[in-house]
Amino acid sequence: MLRVLAVDDEKPLLEELLYLLRSDPRVRSAEGASDATEALRRITRALESGPDGPDGIDVVFLDIHMAGLTGLDIARLLAGFARPPLIVFVTAHEGFAVQAFDLKAVDYVLKPVRPERLAEAVRRACAQTGQTAEPPAPGGPSASPTGAGAGAVPVPGPGSVPGAMAPVPVPRRPVPEVSAGAGPDRAPDQIAVELGGVTRFVAIADIAYVEAQGDYARLHTDEGSHLVRIPLATLEERWAARGFVRIHRRHLVALGRIDELRLDAGTTTVRVGSAELQVSRRHTRELRDLLMRQAMG
Repeated sequence: MLRVLAVDDEKPLLEELLYLLRSDPRVRSAEGASDATEALRRITRALESGPDGPDGIDVVFLDIHMAGLTGLDIARLLAGFARPPLIVFVTAHEGFAVQAFDLKAVDYVLKPVRPERLAEAVRRACAQTGQTAEPPAPGGPSASPTGAGAGAVPVPGPGSVPGAMAPVPVPRRPVPEVSAGAGPDRAPDQIAVELGGVTRFVAIADIAYVEAQGDYARLHTDEGSHLVRIPLATLEERWAARGFVRIHRRHLVALGRIDELRLDAGTTTVRVGSAELQVSRRHTRELRDLLMRQAMG
């Protein structure tokens, strides 16, 4: 079974890649590195340990565009060793394929990563290391490696804000729904999320808040969170009629899910379930007005 190191400086993408790799029965272990420096440190330790050592790495799944050294730079450095780990490039850019294969890459996988395409890359790596290359059983895992359930990646909410005082309780009201006759631009009742080859449909009414993560957005529900490749600004526009409001450049919140508004030393936060979210100054007045109108019915 393969011992894998995955390298990507975008945390959401690294988490997704690790999830898929750990779900493959041909992978013994899959660890992550979020930058080139950490990756080189781990690879150096693996080379010193030897191919059969406790820190050995069989294959590195490597992003190309990263801060500092690129994935190609790392591959060139590894080419100077006698028995380097295999390289699989995982990138959003098609234009480096020739360079990648010149560096003896096992495979070149384009983002967004499809589970079946990643499984093929694992098969090729297994074949080169002389290990069994049989594909994983059809259907994939029914639950995440962390036990969170299919498609769900639980993420704890932010910690409490120290010194926050005088919380203002906000009465819960149903999130506004768009009537069936609202026309072709009416937002759907659900949003599709995919993880590990399984597509789930999450009810928008179950989403408490949304967190921006680059070109992606993480949807937070009471049960966990889901990553979708949709910018926060797009969801803000689509879900405005459903009572979602922007409170910060990083957060979109369902107005009906806000439990408390806290004002302390010039800082405004809201409590959404167990999460404390900061409200930016530019959105504070608008949010307070909306909550006041909601409280007054």
